[in-house]
Amino acid sequence: MQLQDMLKQKIGWLESRGNSPEIAISSRVRLARNLNRIPFPQKASQEEQKGSFEKIKVACEDIAYFKGAPILNLQEFDRVDRQFLLERHLISYEHSRGDGIRGLVIGDKELLSLMINEEDHVRLQGMQPGLELEQAWDILKRIDEEMDKRLDYAFSSEIGYLTACPTNTGTGMRASVLMHLPALVMNEEINKVLQALNKIGMVARGLYGEGTKVMGDLFQISNQVTLGPNEEGIIDNLERVVKQVIDYEIRGRKALFKENKGKVTDVIYRGYGVLVNARKISFDETMELLSKARLGIYFDLELDTELDTLNELMILTQPAHLQESVGKELTPSKRDFIRAEMIREKLKSAK
Repeated sequence: MQLQDMLKQKIGWLESRGNSPEIAISSRVRLARNLNRIPFPQKASQEEQKGSFEKIKVACEDIAYFKGAPILNLQEFDRVDRQFLLERHLISYEHSRGDGIRGLVIGDKELLSLMINEEDHVRLQGMQPGLELEQAWDILKRIDEEMDKRLDYAFSSEIGYLTACPTNTGTGMRASVLMHLPALVMNEEINKVLQALNKIGMVARGLYGEGTKVMGDLFQISNQVTLGPNEEGIIDNLERVVKQVIDYEIRGRKALFKENKGKVTDVIYRGYGVLVNARKISFDETMELLSKARLGIYFDLELDTELDTLNELMILTQPAHLQESVGKELTPSKRDFIRAEMIREKLKSAK
């Protein structure tokens, strides 16, 4: 599979549909599973890793949801290629940097993926646009049941699924929602929200998940507890919390526009002017200005663009994507020029 071909494909979870897509960009559910009586990937020998890879590969080939899906061996990909897959949220940071025999299965429109031999033997992921946790879970549950028939999972009747990290033991589920929260940031209310989330067993992370920084006012809000509540309970609890955060953000946006309309609209239009005219721009600045443009669309300002285009630019302007688009490694400075050119072209074609 040529990664350049993926540049031309639409990413399903970036579509501006589902519940509250202007704030809740996407929903993700991830399950951690391990094969019984085989060491966890980090402790497994190369022969054991190879055996796990082959067993999981065969199981995937027999499941309708992964019919014809590319099954990639990450040993065949260089650093930029793996970074490209990370930028598309198909693999974790750890999987992109890990050693040994590792794999990735990519489902239709990238709404489904499966990491092989990450921290656990199986990391099954389902994504949907907007706040659609239940829809993501319904699909993932069916795949997990099919996988369970074909693989002997490590499972305890007392504590549930056994995982490499104790914090994932039990259901093995991590559910999250990628949220755009510029008003809470601008009103300096975000820290209060993050502290409240932590108190109720939730956590907010950056764009790529654990250990990554917040960019473009984007936060991944997810559950911390996997042992105790069942899967449906985790989904219901997270959805309830996310809806509360959405309400806080909406109230913040209304207050922002009511109290500082002139200043806010000026910041948004100036930022959009930079996006459509800049000849050189960093990724950090791009994310900051895309955040303002998203807010402008919410306020019905005349920006001659749409959410789908802005969502797409969040991915396509990242470093590895730019390098894959030209087929070679680039210096940071060269990427900044190519990024600006891409943004101008995308925004021009969206008019």
